[in-house]
Amino acid sequence: MNKKPSGESFLPVQAIVLTLTAWAIIALLFFLLFSVPLPGQGRPSWYGVATYILENVAFLGAALLCFRNWRSSLIVSGRTVWLAIGLGMLSYFIANLLLAQWELGWGQSPDLSPGDFFFILTYVFLGGGMLIAVVSRRLNLALWQWATVLGIAMAGIALAYVLLSAPEEGELPVTAPPSIEQTVPADPATAPDAPALPDAASESLPDPSAADTAPEWVTELATNLEPLADIVTLAYIIGDIFLVVMATTLLLAFWGGRFSLSWRFIAAAAFSLYLADIWFFYALTYIEDYETGALPEVFFIFSAVLFGIGAALEYDLSTRSRRGGRRRG
Repeated sequence: MNKKPSGESFLPVQAIVLTLTAWAIIALLFFLLFSVPLPGQGRPSWYGVATYILENVAFLGAALLCFRNWRSSLIVSGRTVWLAIGLGMLSYFIANLLLAQWELGWGQSPDLSPGDFFFILTYVFLGGGMLIAVVSRRLNLALWQWATVLGIAMAGIALAYVLLSAPEEGELPVTAPPSIEQTVPADPATAPDAPALPDAASESLPDPSAADTAPEWVTELATNLEPLADIVTLAYIIGDIFLVVMATTLLLAFWGGRFSLSWRFIAAAAFSLYLADIWFFYALTYIEDYETGALPEVFFIFSAVLFGIGAALEYDLSTRSRRGGRRRG
């Protein structure tokens, strides 16, 4: 009876790559067809659910592929690298589940939710895994390569400064409303009948049709977390800059080697995550009443797909190399 060689996958790498590519194409077509809100109607209610499904399936699949690399003793780039990247994918998956419950389940749009802390863990794990991969290569970059890394870092910092220095809503110039002295005649006896000025208390009454369906502890948690919003935003920006620097370094460090193909996909995945995040911060800062689910957010899904493809290619190259070595011996 023939035994399957140790480390060989029951699912061919071609099938994994084609499945992930098809998922990315389906996601792109979905966003192209349905991300533009209908005039006067907005997006359909099922759109948000579908986008979360597309994202979560991609990140969960990528996490499983990374954990497969971690469990294999044949992986050339090191098991710790893939454990860290897999934990990053899993953290994003958990964060998205929490965010979906807050947004879709309870209709909340807080500045912070528990999902944000898992998103931060995503940066920590991904950045750590990519850093270990870079350090293990014993970098010997040329001067122009170091200059490229520095230029990417400076561009990321400059873009982050633009986003973080955006004027607050209260700082934007507005046209002052006419004062009471300008609108009310000096002699009340000669003033025509006019509607009474609205009472401030009546203006602050909530719309009964927009009743809050969230549990009380959810709204209390949002209030307690609100002071941390600026700190978490800064952590996001720093994480994005670090990821794009690591991605650039990975491209330069692994370029031309036998295992460079898988790490090009990992670098492209980090760039995709960076692009999606930068768009998201831009939209929240400059687009009034921004509704999540716009077309550029498809890069979140592209990121997970590229991480998964990179993991699959690394597994295939590592196991194929070791099996070939045993046959030659």
